Amino acid sequence: MDRIVIDPAVCNGRPIIKGTRIAVQSILEALGTGDSIDDVLAAYPVVVHADILAAIQYSSSLLANNYRRR
Repeated sequence: MDRIVIDPAVCNGRPIIKGTRIAVQSILEALGTGDSIDDVLAAYPVVVHADILAAIQYSSSLLANNYRRR
């Protein structure tokens, strides 16, 4: 997870792609609306394929850690 960082001084402390101001949430929202990985890469030229995979893995780990049965 060295590609995802949280810095309180950047983007209000939201998880971002390291070295950018691009929030993990922005990447996931783009993918969730149907954009392909290639579309996201075109929209964010500083992002590489591994960054997108890291964003997906990061969000998956959050869900795994916060899932509770009701």
